[in-house]
Amino acid sequence: MRKFINYCKESWIELTQKVTWPTWEKLQSSTYLVMIATVIIAVALFVMDFAFEHLMTAIYKL
Repeated sequence: MRKFINYCKESWIELTQKVTWPTWEKLQSSTYLVMIATVIIAVALFVMDFAFEHLMTAIYKL
């Protein structure tokens, strides 16, 4: 039990004194970057799925 308590204390100290937290502006810009990347990847997957569906339909109709 002593090890667990020591672990909790050390974790709290690390989170409050040693970790460098991003500023609000940096956090917002990172969020926008993730949202834009997600949309780009979703569109790319949609295009690939659409093309593959039509390709397979054309092959099966032969």
